[in-house]
Amino acid sequence: MTLESYIKDLLYRYDCVIVPNFGAFIANTKSATVGGKNFKPPYKQITFNALIQSNDGLLANHIAQNEKMPYETAMNFIHFEVEAWVNKLLDNDLELEGVGNFYIVADKINFESNTKVNYLTTSFGLSSFISDEITRQTENKPLEIVADRITYNKQVETLEAKAPIYIHEEKRKKASYFLKYAAIFMVGASIVGLLGKKAYDNKLEKEYNIALQQQQKVRENEIQTATFVIPSSLPTITIKTVEPAKKYHIIAGAFRKKQNANKKVSQLTKKGFSASIVGQNKWHLTQVAFQSFSSLEEANNALVNIKSNIAKDAWLLVR
Repeated sequence: MTLESYIKDLLYRYDCVIVPNFGAFIANTKSATVGGKNFKPPYKQITFNALIQSNDGLLANHIAQNEKMPYETAMNFIHFEVEAWVNKLLDNDLELEGVGNFYIVADKINFESNTKVNYLTTSFGLSSFISDEITRQTENKPLEIVADRITYNKQVETLEAKAPIYIHEEKRKKASYFLKYAAIFMVGASIVGLLGKKAYDNKLEKEYNIALQQQQKVRENEIQTATFVIPSSLPTITIKTVEPAKKYHIIAGAFRKKQNANKKVSQLTKKGFSASIVGQNKWHLTQVAFQSFSSLEEANNALVNIKSNIAKDAWLLVR
């Protein structure tokens, strides 16, 4: 993970995250805003203060716990990330994903926060939106239509009063009998349909099992009559393995003259180390490593052993 990933994790829980020797990201809670059709939920506004650079241990401890590494190794990781940030800022803008952008104007570092990420956990699930305009329509009916409906309703009431409608009791009974028998017929038909479907499914399953058994017998006969011819000598297979990159280096020292660096490599090799030169630092000093590893866990274990028994000033370089 990159350093900005750990910063993002902490901004959800804390209002100030200090990056040693770089600056502090400060989160200020802002209330929801409504302007016209626009709605914006409560959020954390992220600002940057380059004057706050003292290490409070929050960021390094978070990295050490998540990556299961020593605190000193986490500090080295922060140091190299900050060094890469500063070098990039000298030529280009610096974008920290999910946090914001840094750019230099008139020899002054400016910060523009990323407004797409809301670090206020109480606003989880809420997002800004623009409401649609609501239009109301009123239906104006002509007075003549309303008057016609009133006249029609009065005529119906008059007819119902003069000629009331009665349902004969015998017809009512016949209708109820008809509905009862129709319901019984529908239930019976559904039951017969279900039984028929079940019998049909059982028949299909039986035919499928018979066909499967016949196919299995044919397959067994083919296997029994097959003849396998294996050549006496098989071709040789060569597998090339790629060794993982060794990016964790335990530094033994840095030298201005390369011949001194080569001499240090020879001394460490005689002592049983897989010593090597791992390039130059920003001060153009040639760095010599006791040993290099592809696994962070192996590198940390070796670093503890070397610092305890050989060189207390040894440190871990991640490259």
